[in-house]
Order: sequence, then structure tokens, then C-alpha cells
Amino acid sequence: MNALAATNRNFKLAARLLGLDSKLEKSLLIPFREIKVECTIPKDDGTLVSYVGFRIQHDNARGPMKGGIRYHPEVDPDEVNALAQLMTWKTAVANIPYGGAKGGIGCNPGELSISELERLTRTMAWILDEYSKFHGYSPAVVTGKPIDLGGSLGRDAATGRGVLFATEALLNDQGKSIVGQRFVIQGFGNVGSWAAQLIHEAGGKVVAVSDISGAIKDKNGIDIPSLIKHVKEHKGVKGFSGANAIEPSSILVEDCDILIPAALGGVINRGNANDIKAKIIVEAANHPTDPEADEILSKKGVIILPDIFANSGGVTVSYFEWVQNIQGFMWEEEKVNAELKKYIQQGFKDVKEMCKTHNCDLRMGAFTLGLNRVARATVLRGWEA
Repeated sequence: MNALAATNRNFKLAARLLGLDSKLEKSLLIPFREIKVECTIPKDDGTLVSYVGFRIQHDNARGPMKGGIRYHPEVDPDEVNALAQLMTWKTAVANIPYGGAKGGIGCNPGELSISELERLTRTMAWILDEYSKFHGYSPAVVTGKPIDLGGSLGRDAATGRGVLFATEALLNDQGKSIVGQRFVIQGFGNVGSWAAQLIHEAGGKVVAVSDISGAIKDKNGIDIPSLIKHVKEHKGVKGFSGANAIEPSSILVEDCDILIPAALGGVINRGNANDIKAKIIVEAANHPTDPEADEILSKKGVIILPDIFANSGGVTVSYFEWVQNIQGFMWEEEKVNAELKKYIQQGFKDVKEMCKTHNCDLRMGAFTLGLNRVARATVLRGWEA
């Protein structure tokens, strides 16, 4: 099932649970604006190359529309649309004053030089330049900036740290802790590597990891600091001497307590859901689990911490960056992390409350929470059928 169909399906189930007016439901589903652009840039060798870019702004009932830009050869409007919509519900679940948006450029960033990437990104950054031209220097328009240009401390680790805090909240609710839990992490980019490092520091045992280069396993726990060093030097987990190589396709079905998909969408599907051994899945990636797999896993009693809650650490710290820019007052990293923990813990409580109210699982708890907040804001702002 493609990302948009899966997201729409979850949306409709949540709308039914909430008993939303059908016209309001339709209005919440349709994106506010869709833009398609062609970015033509000179390559380093002097030739010209064109890339197609999309920007979808989904909903602004609760605040300015926020979302990153994805560089990937297979970016398509449906996927960008799904990610923009997920962002609307994610910011509402986190209870931060944003709406959802997402951008995508159909290119392979690995094949572009630093200067080519910069030229391509500048094409997108014209929006910021134009804005600053008319409104003066406006750092809050873009988040995820370098620290020297008004970025926030703790932003780099934020999504991975949020994954840790979300996992802790769930385990605490079950009377358990991270210590001694066995983790498998699919994906070792920014989110996966930070999650692994922080879980390792908190006493969790990361027993298997994979990335685009390969997969490794050590049932006694991988030495994560050594692995991070290896990945920096060799651009991937492949060849790490402190663990055994395994088939990358088997990573999701390795024996563990907690599985963290932190790579692409749609990786857990009806083809592999029956073989998953984890008791808990924490969705660090966006829409990694197909609705069909959801049903299989829920019958098996697997608990899924949904993406719109589990990976909201990044956008939450982006919100903190925006706040710091507006105040012109920078926070210390300890404050950023402490505030993030507060938001994630509160988010978990709010999701659990919705689960009780609607007698549903955590995914529907998160979707009904986000949807309800956006619907309320829409009606309060004078929406009429």
C-alpha cells in the first residue's frame, strides 16, 4: 500500500472514531497548497541538469506549515503529500503551534558534489532570501540551521533523543526500563545512530544494526561508540569487526525485545509481519508499517509506538529553535533536552488518554489526538461547511 493510501486509511479510521462531520473530514484531508517546480542548476562540469521539486502545504489551522525537504531519487507527489499530512498530525500530537508541510527533490544526493547540492538547495532557499529581502533578517523562517546562524543546540540528536524518551515513556508505563532490553535498529543515519548511542548510554543492548551498506549482529550487544567511529571512517556498518555480518533482509525479523525501524517507509508489510519477533516496535522512520502489517501485528499482541508520536523529537526541537530565534535568546543544551523530555512525556500521557476514551491502540490514540486538535482549531477559526 502506498504511503498516501496508508495515511488516508489511518486518517479515516480516526475520523470515524471521533465522529467527525463528513464535510470537515474532507476539508481536513485536502492539502492547502501544492507546488511543483523545476530546479535547473549548472553542474561542476558546466552542463545543465534539471530536477523536479515538490512542496505540499497541508494545513495551517494551528500555525505556520512546517516540514523538511527530502532529497531522494524516488520522491513522488503522493509520498510528499503523505509526509505533509503526517506532519500536520505530528505537530498536533506534540502540541506545538504548527501545521504540516513537506518538500521533496527527485535527485540522488550521493551523486552530487557539495557545491552542486548547495546550488540545488539555494534554489529552494530563494524563498528565505525573498522573505528576508522584504521583512529584514528573519532566521526563524527556517529551522535546522547551523548553530552559528541561529540554530539550536541539541537539534542534531533531537529525533533520536525523542525516540529514546518515547521508548522510556512506554516502558515506564509497563513498569520496565531501558536497562537490559534488546534492541534491533534498521537504519544508521542521523536518527538510527543517535538512537543507538543514547539507548546504549541508557543501559539498553543494541544487538543488531543495518544500513544501506549491510547488517551486523552481536547477541551480547554491539559496542556502539566503536561502531559510530567505524561508520564515520568507512561510510557504513559493513565490515565492522566487533560484530558478525548478517543478511540485511533479515534485520526486521531478528530476535529482540524492541525493534526500531529508522530508515524507509513501508518496510514492515504483510510479507514479513508474521516473522517479527519483537514485542514492541518504535517507529523512528515515517510510515514504516503498512496498515495490513498493523493488523497482523496487533493480533500477535505487538505494541507499536506510532511515527507521529515516536519521531516527533525533531520537529519539537525545531519549534524550540524557532522560539529561541523569536526571543533572540539561546538556550543551553540541558534546557533543550529537558524541555523535549517534558513534551514527549506529556504527549505519551495525552495519547494514552485517547486510547482509553476510544478503546483503541496507540496508533489510533495518536491519530485521534492529532486529528481532534486540528479539527477543533479549524472550527474555532470560523470554518463553515
